[in-house]
Amino acid sequence: MADTADTRTPAQIEADIRRRRATLAETLDELGVRVHPKTIVGDAKAKVASNIDHTLGRAYVGVNRAVTDVRAQFVDEDGAPRLERVVPVALVVVGLVGLLAVSTRRRKG
Repeated sequence: MADTADTRTPAQIEADIRRRRATLAETLDELGVRVHPKTIVGDAKAKVASNIDHTLGRAYVGVNRAVTDVRAQFVDEDGAPRLERVVPVALVVVGLVGLLAVSTRRRKG
């Protein structure tokens, strides 16, 4: 059978106890910080802000892609306007503005 006697000196045992107490105190302090209401609220706020940032980033990418796609319909690779597409759209917009102006005058008059 193996000998299980402790061969440490009393000073070594006391030093070991002091180290373990210090480690335990640090652990308890860390746990106290983690479960403190301000820490919990701060962590929750940070998580919500991160989720919002992520969502806004995805929305920005989606809008940017849509704008790029629409722009590609009206501008060629060199940046010159595609008149065969711009002119009809411009005419439609002018026509709609004219119709709105006429209908507004009829309502007032």
